[in-house]
Amino acid sequence: MINARSAAIAVLFLSLVVLHFTLRPILDWRAGIDFLIIALLMVAVRTRPGVAALVGFLMGLVVDSLAPEAFGAGALSLTIVGFGASRLKSAFFADNVVVNAVFVFLGKCAADAIFLLAEQRLNGAALLGQLLVWTPLSALVTALVGLVVLSLVRPTMERRRS
Repeated sequence: MINARSAAIAVLFLSLVVLHFTLRPILDWRAGIDFLIIALLMVAVRTRPGVAALVGFLMGLVVDSLAPEAFGAGALSLTIVGFGASRLKSAFFADNVVVNAVFVFLGKCAADAIFLLAEQRLNGAALLGQLLVWTPLSALVTALVGLVVLSLVRPTMERRRS
């Protein structure tokens, strides 16, 4: 049976996925917000590693279907990040705002690095520039938006104590 908390998480997850495919293309920033990472990390910290990896894999397949020249790179990166985030949730996902920001930042950086290396489209200076300039900027913007999302939904996500 689905409780209200699970339903709220599902609605938030679907909303973030929709935002990724609607708002992100409209903004068209070079260092854009990655709503999929926020959605994946939100699920990963609340589920077992296998479920988080499966969710990441399915999200990656959806992303890869839109860019077939690098098919598999998105699935690989989101699977690894989902699994890793779920395994590390007890160590890193706390009620501390700074820890949450660092968690989202590192998740985005890891996903981009794995994607870029698996994609093999960039090499040399272009790859280094992407990994050292644009990936951290995108991760910073994603972490800031992740904090806003977390602060907006925190009251509905907390377990009620009787």
